[in-house]
Amino acid sequence: MASRILLVEDDSTIGEVLASSLRSHAHEVMWEQTGAGGLARAAGTVVDLVLLDLGLPDLDGVEVCRQLRRTQPGCVLVILTARVAEMDVVVGLEAGADDYLVKPIRLAELHARIRAHLRRNEATGAAPPVRSIGDLVVDVSRRRVTVSGQELRLRPKEFDLLACLAARPDVALTRETLMSEVWDENWFGSTKTLDVHVAALRRKMTEMAALAGAQVPEIVTLRGHGYRLALDPPTSDGVAR
Repeated sequence: MASRILLVEDDSTIGEVLASSLRSHAHEVMWEQTGAGGLARAAGTVVDLVLLDLGLPDLDGVEVCRQLRRTQPGCVLVILTARVAEMDVVVGLEAGADDYLVKPIRLAELHARIRAHLRRNEATGAAPPVRSIGDLVVDVSRRRVTVSGQELRLRPKEFDLLACLAARPDVALTRETLMSEVWDENWFGSTKTLDVHVAALRRKMTEMAALAGAQVPEIVTLRGHGYRLALDPPTSDGVAR
């Protein structure tokens, strides 16, 4: 079954190249050249993946990202940016994006990322269906997380990251392992996207635990290595959040 991709890109030359290349890989492509057009298209149909240029002529790309995340909570959202500053990428990720690509975009890398994202969305049925740690329950087959019975709403990549950590509680996972399993086995470059997703996941889990009076595992930072999911907070092992 063809994947439905929404491309929001104002540059006609880039848009034509991307849309044509995506269609040649059997994707159904909807191309809009404005933020308003992209939001209108997203409001009328369910999409599997969005490619969103941040430099749009009519609306702020980051705000479009936020609105797309609300209207398409289950899709993969990838931002396209010519902004090389790390803060611009972080802002886009915090606004709801799952991933980013820096222009000029290499088509081979684009298609590799898309395949990886869509494959992970389809592969959750092969994982153990339910993982319980403290009052946290990760239902992999239903892509649902609860804390003391209350649903914790997560973005797609936040769920994938938590499911990856919860599959091996108290095991130290390297940054490279997490990027490979949650994003792309061929990932290279900055792993800032991982830090942004960990920070968002920690905040949501802490807020829900406080609201429900529950105990949830902590995502512990292992400096120079990666992260692990531990029910008990670190004490004397020298690890800090």
